[in-house]
Amino acid sequence: MLLQLCTWQEVETYLSQTSGLIIPIGSTEQHGPTGLMGTDAICAEVIAQGVGEATQALVAPTISVGMALHHTAFPGSMSLRPSTLIQVILDYLTSLARSGFSRFFFINGHGGNIATLKAAFAESYYHLGNLQVEGSDQVRCKVANWFMCRSVYQLAKELYGNQEGSHATPSEVAVTQYVYPEAIKHAPLTDKVASGHPIYSAADFRRHYPDGRMGSNPALATPEHGQQLYERAVKELSQQYLEFVSQS
Repeated sequence: MLLQLCTWQEVETYLSQTSGLIIPIGSTEQHGPTGLMGTDAICAEVIAQGVGEATQALVAPTISVGMALHHTAFPGSMSLRPSTLIQVILDYLTSLARSGFSRFFFINGHGGNIATLKAAFAESYYHLGNLQVEGSDQVRCKVANWFMCRSVYQLAKELYGNQEGSHATPSEVAVTQYVYPEAIKHAPLTDKVASGHPIYSAADFRRHYPDGRMGSNPALATPEHGQQLYERAVKELSQQYLEFVSQS
């Protein structure tokens, strides 16, 4: 069920049965010569919707712009500052907790969001407690990175080996190809691809990773791989979600 397609009465009925909510979060940033700008948001959204269907959970609108400052030297990349993203999460959770939600399961598609999300959770627990929002002591947040699911990681290694890399990966590109086969991109890729450089400023990132890839070969991606990765992610995250909402 998608929150944006529900009426308030339907949400109220849902809350009489459970307080769990799935929130997809990704990013809008460069993904190399063949990756879509919305890759991280697309992957998080489609997997979150699959988990929602499998568990009968409500799925919130996707947060499509995340913390991607290091990609902003590439045209089209968008980012929130960490402090801004923390405030966005804080405002989301405050309004939702006041409605009665208390279990927030963030399905994340972007590694750059992880640290900021964890900081936002800490800020939210503190803020909700100070506001004395009813049930604030029961609010729990979890970040679930689909690309770090054990079954997904294992399959990516089987399919791509050391050419999976860490950004503009064939696994994430494959998922977008499965979801949007009409948007598959083709471009020449160099055999040599940069890897191993620490992430600092946007200009430094582009200097060390000139085509945007980080040790990856997205030419290996196929829609068929994407379906397999999607199905594994949905299965594993569905189990994680059910365990999360059942915790006291």
